[in-house]
Amino acid sequence: MGTLKRHQKRHSGVKDHACPECGKTFFTDGALKVHQTVHTTETPYKCSHCDKRFKRSDYLRIHERIHTGEKPYTCDQCGKNFKRKDRLHDHMRIHTGEKPYTCDQCGRSFTQRGTLIAHKKTHSGEKPYTCDQCGKNFKRKESLHDHMRIHTGEKPYTCDQCGRSFTQRGTLIAHKKTHSGEKPYTCNQCGKNFKRKESLHDHMRIHTGEKPYTCDQCGRSFTQRGTLIAHKKTHSGEKSYTCDQCGRSFTQRGTLIAHKKTHSGEKSYTCDQCGRSFTQRGNLIAHKKTHSGEKSYTCDQCGRSFTQRGNLIAHKKTHSGEKSYTCDQCGRSFTTLVTLVAHKKTHSGEKSYTCDQCFKRITQRGNLIAHKKTHSGEKPYTCDQCGKNFKRKDRLHDHMRIHTGEKPYTCDQCGRSFTQRGTLVAHKKTHSGEKSYTCDQCGKNFKRKESLHDHMKIHTGEKPYTCDQCGRSFIRRVTLYKHKKTHTGVKQHQTVHTTETPYKCSHCEKSFKHSTHLQIHEKIHTGEKPYHCHSCGKRFTQLYSLICHKLHVCMSEITVSR
Repeated sequence: MGTLKRHQKRHSGVKDHACPECGKTFFTDGALKVHQTVHTTETPYKCSHCDKRFKRSDYLRIHERIHTGEKPYTCDQCGKNFKRKDRLHDHMRIHTGEKPYTCDQCGRSFTQRGTLIAHKKTHSGEKPYTCDQCGKNFKRKESLHDHMRIHTGEKPYTCDQCGRSFTQRGTLIAHKKTHSGEKPYTCNQCGKNFKRKESLHDHMRIHTGEKPYTCDQCGRSFTQRGTLIAHKKTHSGEKSYTCDQCGRSFTQRGTLIAHKKTHSGEKSYTCDQCGRSFTQRGNLIAHKKTHSGEKSYTCDQCGRSFTQRGNLIAHKKTHSGEKSYTCDQCGRSFTTLVTLVAHKKTHSGEKSYTCDQCFKRITQRGNLIAHKKTHSGEKPYTCDQCGKNFKRKDRLHDHMRIHTGEKPYTCDQCGRSFTQRGTLVAHKKTHSGEKSYTCDQCGKNFKRKESLHDHMKIHTGEKPYTCDQCGRSFIRRVTLYKHKKTHTGVKQHQTVHTTETPYKCSHCEKSFKHSTHLQIHEKIHTGEKPYHCHSCGKRFTQLYSLICHKLHVCMSEITVSR
């Protein structure tokens, strides 16, 4: 049959060559013979480089190009080379913009037929390809093929610049862009650039608000499938990735890789502005925003902005009161998983981080960083109102409330408000009388961990706060502050000779020279009496009054009763 006649059959639609096995029809006898090989198990064509076999000689030729590296088909638009002619044909649609394959359910169009077939399965949920090792299902045969390399350990795609190998070609292509810095995909909403088309597609959901992946257990939705998979493990408790050095397990492989760097000390990502290095790329990106001042994520309830999306999510829970993460040992709940993990170490006693200067062991990395600043004296965070410097960013944030007057933490028993959560927790113990922290040397109990920490210095003899004028040392920082006033001549007694009363009561016209006197006075208006006697139940506004009562009233009653 002539070439013209074969071509004309395509217009007429006549397919007069039928397969006797399955009934599928073809335009030519040659196409039928090629098709019939799918019904046989015979693979007569063997690769001379490896043990792989093929049913057709043209499949073998295409396969051998993997070994030889031959790419005979070249795009005349951009110069890209391909191993197969049909791959070049598909590629050309990128330049022409042609998308001939359209989904009949949602109207979305695609350049390749295979991509349309895979897309349709997102509507049907069909996953016909199953892994015989772990039972995981896939929509595409290619995805199963890539997945199998996790079990075999095969990584056929190697970077020619650093030698790192990958299971998938797409991952190698994305990796190479870390060397070149190329980011060809740009968001038309905010101008942000991406190395991969998939990353841009995921990013666009931030603008559209689309969250197509929903947890079937709690109903929470996510923009990315990978985030949903990781989230589901918080319900099942599954931690598939285990560190071979310390035995710690993780829900995500990326988290394990980042964790391993804490053992090796490797910090691959370096800031080009200050030279600081990080174990994870995400941490470097977040750090760079401290230089630029960029805060892309804003709370729609209070207007506060954040450099990282995760910090915004955690912050929003302070408005909703949501605490999704609960300790299985004591029942205490937390807004973030990181806080729960840190809290659990208080039960296990685990202290993973060691100071290389004094060898003190610490439960959290952030606390270690803050601790090291006690050695260096570094205070990088400065208040723009009064110029006071702080070692930690959260300490500056707490301090700013002195200027703004914000007191977000309120006692549900007496209504008194505080600038810091820790102060509220300590205050509540004045109502309950609870003293959770016990000295293992003398048995004395304390309401606050910090008070126990200060007390322990009596036993150790440690006096970390030293006066730079006379060299005298003190256990507590506040004692050092009071001591320094003996050098400057500023003494509390001298205020009795002045008429200045800067502290004014918000309930009446009375003014005071000292803020502590004002606090005591205001309790007359509020009726607050936080100090109560456990013997007779009487309550007092001041701790001193309670002590006097216990010494003279209740003690005398006990003596009489005896």
